[in-house]
Amino acid sequence: MEYNTQRESLIIPEYGRNIQKMVAHAISLKDKEERNRCARSIVDVMGELNPHLRDVADFKHKLWDHLFIISEFKLDVESPYTIPTAETVNVKPERIGYPTKDYKYRHYGKTISEMVKKAIDYKDGPEKEALITTIANHLKKSYLTWNRDSVEDTKIIDDLNDLSGGKLKLPEGFVFAEVGKITQPSRRTRDTSRKRPPRSGGRWSGSNNRRRSPRN
Repeated sequence: MEYNTQRESLIIPEYGRNIQKMVAHAISLKDKEERNRCARSIVDVMGELNPHLRDVADFKHKLWDHLFIISEFKLDVESPYTIPTAETVNVKPERIGYPTKDYKYRHYGKTISEMVKKAIDYKDGPEKEALITTIANHLKKSYLTWNRDSVEDTKIIDDLNDLSGGKLKLPEGFVFAEVGKITQPSRRTRDTSRKRPPRSGGRWSGSNNRRRSPRN
């Protein structure tokens, strides 16, 4: 008996061992025209085994690239696309710089800081007042996310004033939304979190579905 651990490692496991054996056979062929025909046939089979790749742009190009990768770039055939090499395939991506800006109120998040900047640029009017009240309620919601204890409204007002540099003022008579409305989950979340009653014997369990004993 031969175990998979004793076999040659699969280069791209998604295509299976038979494809890898077919590629090895194509490499062993002496005639180049015969290798070309064999390579085209292998690509067709690879496409049939992975139909989801048809939704990917240039899926044929991807299949040919995978063919050369499986052959460990030893397959000498003509390709309708640029033939990849080990150097081009294994190129490391460029390092993405991590944002280093330090935010004073991290528990409110970066987005709130950007919203405050946009609100400052708004012209005075109902839209700006609506945006400011939305930001204030969101500040309170974010605060309660990290601190479940109650928070004084004056604390949120002071933080908004600090974030905006004193440029955003809440309208007169403003009242924060109730804590329950701010922190309650969305309707969709509540619907998905509801558990269905357990099944028993293909039917919903319950008093109405209990099997009655036969009458004498």
